[in-house]
Amino acid sequence: KMSKSKNHTNHNQNKKAHRNGIKKPKTHRHPSLKGVDSKFLRNQRFAKRGILAVANKKKAAAKAAKVSA
Repeated sequence: KMSKSKNHTNHNQNKKAHRNGIKKPKTHRHPSLKGVDSKFLRNQRFAKRGILAVANKKKAAAKAAKVSA
């Protein structure tokens, strides 16, 4: 009879993994919006435009105040 062969071992795998360090996955500044609710995305797009419009008005008002002063 032949001896049974080894089915599985995890020997040394932990050491190998930690030699270069187990790193956290990199986070991106703007995560993908793939798979996000389309109704929400549409509303978000309009909301962003509104925020920009308000910011531009404030900027113009500040500029006008600076010029008149």
